[in-house]
Amino acid sequence: MTNVSLTFSASLTPSDPKEHPVLIVGQQHNLNKLSYDVIKVKLEPRVSKDIFSVGIASLHPSPTDSCPLWMTYATVAALPVKCSRHNTPSRSHSLTKVIRSCLSGGDEYIVIVCEKGDVFSSACATARSFPIFTRKSSVAKSRRHVSIEFLLVGNGSDQPLTDEDIQCINDTAFAIRLAARITDTPCIEMHTEQFIREIEIVAEKLGIEPCIIKGEELKARGFGGLYHVGKAATHPAALVVLSHKPQNSTRDIAWVGKGIVYDTGGLSIKGKTTMPGMKRDCGGAAAVLGAFYVAVKQGFRDNLHAVFCLAENSVGPESLRPDDIITLYSGRTVEVNNTDAEGRLVLGDGVSYAQKELKAVIIVDLATLTGAQGLATGRYHGALLTNDDEAEVACVHAGKLSGDLVHPLIYCPEIHFSEFASALADMKNSSADRSNAEVSCAGLFIGAQLGFDFPGTWIHIDMAYPVYSGERATGYGVGLLLALFGSDSEAPFFQSLDSANMIDGFGDQESATKKIRLA
Repeated sequence: MTNVSLTFSASLTPSDPKEHPVLIVGQQHNLNKLSYDVIKVKLEPRVSKDIFSVGIASLHPSPTDSCPLWMTYATVAALPVKCSRHNTPSRSHSLTKVIRSCLSGGDEYIVIVCEKGDVFSSACATARSFPIFTRKSSVAKSRRHVSIEFLLVGNGSDQPLTDEDIQCINDTAFAIRLAARITDTPCIEMHTEQFIREIEIVAEKLGIEPCIIKGEELKARGFGGLYHVGKAATHPAALVVLSHKPQNSTRDIAWVGKGIVYDTGGLSIKGKTTMPGMKRDCGGAAAVLGAFYVAVKQGFRDNLHAVFCLAENSVGPESLRPDDIITLYSGRTVEVNNTDAEGRLVLGDGVSYAQKELKAVIIVDLATLTGAQGLATGRYHGALLTNDDEAEVACVHAGKLSGDLVHPLIYCPEIHFSEFASALADMKNSSADRSNAEVSCAGLFIGAQLGFDFPGTWIHIDMAYPVYSGERATGYGVGLLLALFGSDSEAPFFQSLDSANMIDGFGDQESATKKIRLA
């Protein structure tokens, strides 16, 4: 693992670029508001006021630009000027790229110049810049420390970040890097048993006793999806649940994560070019773990359940076969016509458990579900499918607040679910016509295990491509969940991310009646 520690701060610490290199980064109009008298504590005695002013004036971002102020030890960089309505106003993806390109390699400072509304997504973007996992033998054993300091300008600058706000940001950065580390770690290390251990470590920190159902017990208790997907692997499949139950809570919320620690495709085996990278098929479960840690630590006010659907989709004598018919936890029977469509089988068990046993009225599942997601919404936007139009608006808003962007899919089960028709079982697990809204159809298979008359709110996020960038995991999903459920937090910082309280109506009877009528 790399030895880079991060800390965030709401104030500028005096430092000499010769001893601690500094990157000053922001949008051009925010950088133009900077006074040298404010920023000089990071630059003196190496950079004068005139040099700083000339450096700012020389920036012409297209889409980004940077200018060295004192060799490579003091740099100012500008983020893109243009931002469409489907992007996050903070330009967080560009921020990650700028930080990675301007690092010096030692102890250093990053000063982010932004409006208060861009702090959370900028912090998430910064955390993504420093992945943890590596097995390079050349990585130095000495530790590096990077300090990220926010300098607020414009809207919200009269409301400085508090120590409690900074703690929320530090916790979120830890969770994003945790999710990315788990996702980056190959299955030889991050098998199902090790993933369970990662969950147990978080549970110990939060004082929660995990519920673990694995191996043959899954079969005995009716988890046909999880059991059959994982039964050919050396390490057994498992359903793991963490439950946070504060006093006086009356609403149950479940976050369900797909945790396929490796996906060979099973007997419907992937090719030699499509199988590499399938260690990332656990990215949804990793994001749920990270977000759950922060949400509970910062005082989540409703009952919150994290449900982890863990399995390795391997090949062996016990492999699930095409033509097999299995029964999921929902009681519905599935004729398997593609063992590489395994994620929906394990998630089907997970969401059904959340509904039947946890009594969740809001169920969110995160999954690296389909390769077609990249065609539908691209590498930066997760694909969003939900039975609730208000939830759809809230998710898009939360994506912009966090930088974990999402874009809606068509929700139309009365047209699309017929793709799973089977002459022998309740449904098949892979659609007949893969050119017919494949990403929507894949999500609808999961929703079918709840029933399309489910009176609560169901949200499905397909994150197959946003889960990674280049060869590194991004920790996608952590920020999205925290922003989406911000009004359920005791922390004022997270509450401010959801100023419209967009989730407060989820799961109530009026909303449920509306969804049933629409369905």
